[in-house]
Amino acid sequence: MSNLEQTLSIIKPDAVERNLDAEIKEFFKNKGFLILKEKKIQIDKSEAEKFYKVHETKPFYNDLCNYLSSGPIVVMVLQKENAVKVNRELMGATNPKDAEEGTIRKKYGISIDKNSVHGSDSIDNAKMEIDFFFKD
Repeated sequence: MSNLEQTLSIIKPDAVERNLDAEIKEFFKNKGFLILKEKKIQIDKSEAEKFYKVHETKPFYNDLCNYLSSGPIVVMVLQKENAVKVNRELMGATNPKDAEEGTIRKKYGISIDKNSVHGSDSIDNAKMEIDFFFKD
């Protein structure tokens, strides 16, 4: 029985700025993910606010929105069995200092804010986040 899922992954401005997008995409492919869709875009702050609406009551919300809209990002739809869970594990802890060796954030993250990647945290959020960036 297959549990094929899709999840949204964002390569954030700090990683795009350092030209790490190709390397991070390779990392996903080497871990068995298919990249179904991808595009490099820049969003404005109001779009970032909509995207991060789930966090709007949190103290870091404004900084998060400013940061996501601060430069180009690469948004991708990744597919694999248990994609949401596997992607979360591959990304590592939000704070790169706490992330395990071998994770994307440990390798590329600069700080808790500039942690290089975003990934959906649930199947439901993955669907909403994919629809947000890839409304066909």
